[in-house]
Amino acid sequence: MRQDYVEAAKWDRRAADRGYAQAQFNLGAAYTEGQGVPQDYFEAARWYRKAAEQRYSAAQYNLGELYHLGKGVPQDDAEAVTWYRKAAEQGNRAAQHNLGDMYADGRGVAPDITEALRWYRESGKR
Repeated sequence: MRQDYVEAAKWDRRAADRGYAQAQFNLGAAYTEGQGVPQDYFEAARWYRKAAEQRYSAAQYNLGELYHLGKGVPQDDAEAVTWYRKAAEQGNRAAQHNLGDMYADGRGVAPDITEALRWYRESGKR
């Protein structure tokens, strides 16, 4: 079966408009990658935020990435930390690792090697 990103984006938008976090995340990813829709980081951030506010950890992580990189939103390490932390507290390993990096480097938070190590350890748990 051939992938049809345009059709997928259409159906994801229908579900996303009805408040489904998975579909909102999917639509954010579609805009990030430009699959089925034009690449648009502003729209990606908008859809990730909707899912993130419903505690969807992958969307929280991706929104943190957009803030960290300044794509579709103003670059803001403190805001990146906020979203990484929300995802990290739910067990998202990538967010835990990135939160460790933020503490290690003092980006968006005061440098704190103890906190950095805590989050690095959490990210390595199986």
